[in-house]
Amino acid sequence: MDAKLLATFLIAALLLTIPTADSARRRRRRLDPGLVLAERNRRVITVSKDGRGNFRTVIDALRSIPRGNTRRVIVKIGPGVYTEKLLLHASKPYVTFYGHPRAMPTISYGATAYSKNGTWRSATVAVESDYFVAANIIFENTAPRPGVGMENAQAVAMRISGDKAAFFNCKFYGFQDTLCDDRGRHFFKDCFIRGTVDFIFGYGRSLYKNCEIQSVADGVTYITAQGRSRSRSDDHGGFSFVDCRITGTGSAYLGRAWRNMSRVVFARTYMGKNVDPRGWDDKGNPADGVFCGVRVHGARGGEESAGELRERAERRAGEAFLDDEVRSRADMASSSAETDHVAS
Repeated sequence: MDAKLLATFLIAALLLTIPTADSARRRRRRLDPGLVLAERNRRVITVSKDGRGNFRTVIDALRSIPRGNTRRVIVKIGPGVYTEKLLLHASKPYVTFYGHPRAMPTISYGATAYSKNGTWRSATVAVESDYFVAANIIFENTAPRPGVGMENAQAVAMRISGDKAAFFNCKFYGFQDTLCDDRGRHFFKDCFIRGTVDFIFGYGRSLYKNCEIQSVADGVTYITAQGRSRSRSDDHGGFSFVDCRITGTGSAYLGRAWRNMSRVVFARTYMGKNVDPRGWDDKGNPADGVFCGVRVHGARGGEESAGELRERAERRAGEAFLDDEVRSRADMASSSAETDHVAS
């Protein structure tokens, strides 16, 4: 249920007006009443480096939003590079960052885990509020590319810690730990994510649709590090990649187990020659229930059958730890095996 309903829900949150039709009223009843009210009472503020907007900096625009905000605040950001480190507090929900699709603004900073006392604090933009939306924005961490084995070099471009967030046509640039998909339910559509190692990581429960994931690593590397843990019975976290593309350099595993119940699913995803055919690194603990459901096709040539995919996934994950949701994902991959195809 989650992927399709979450996508529909978030798009409705972005586009909701004040409809009168019965179908619109039924849709509205399914939404959070606070969200419905927020979308009815929108406020638009503008940011422009040339001084022609309400503010010259994004941080000043965010400061103008009151704590306990109850309105959809659309922050229209003009073109250019904004060298700022931003934190959107949990008390300021319903905020949208909007840039022009043909002149996307860049929010850029160069903090690292070393300079800010931890990976979590290194983010160029950190969002802790619910119902955040970003469209046509580039999020960038300009910290230097870390050398092999360098400690405390993690440098996050975006940390999303609020619930029910959506990103449309956004770009995330960095090296190690580019995108911290921290906690909550998130939807990424038509996005571009670039990094070297563990550059999509966190505890989130997220859908990535039609996104390009580009490795710029030199050697062996890992794209995802998902943090679902058996220690929390209510942990439903996991990353789902649907109709995506994996490109770039290095020899990239799709992911590695960051915690003992890490969960990552790739469906109908093109995989370039840089993807390691082994796919998943369980860090030597297959009995811990790590699961990677993979639908492999692309430049490496050929496709694995659905049965082979499931057999390999279950062998690595440990049959005893496959819950109902994971089984259903595997069954969905099985049922579409003969119909899905992406040309190499």
